[in-house]
Amino acid sequence: MRPKSKKWVLSVDHKENPVADYSVVVTDEDSFSSQHLKIQNDISKILTDFKFDAIICVAGGWAGGNASHKDFIKNTELMLKKSVWTSCIASTVAASFLAPGGLLVLTGAEPALGATPGMIGYGLAKAAVHQLTKSLAAKGSGLPSNSHVAAILP
Repeated sequence: MRPKSKKWVLSVDHKENPVADYSVVVTDEDSFSSQHLKIQNDISKILTDFKFDAIICVAGGWAGGNASHKDFIKNTELMLKKSVWTSCIASTVAASFLAPGGLLVLTGAEPALGATPGMIGYGLAKAAVHQLTKSLAAKGSGLPSNSHVAAILP
């Protein structure tokens, strides 16, 4: 397949996006590596000789709780899936399919610049996204030449 026009959108989500030109659908039940493989394989079928100018990952969510909260581990796992998994997968998509000089945007969070005692899992996951962003922006990260990497911090 080849994109129909110069400007188009590919969506990766848990359901098909009716306004996107192309959709890749994954499920929460899929493992980290299974999601990664499905997304990479589906994108490689869509793009033959094309590269993305920008990849913008706005996946995420919120779950609170401190270390004594009954759902602390469950919420932390959820936040890692929603923020870290998605950002890492977006990074590998960028390594494979971003055009030289392209843009990768990940979603961090301003509160994760400091302590987040009432929402430890959330802060942990978003701090990991901040670290990933810094690492991807550094030389030798595996991204195409002259790529730009940024994190939004809502």
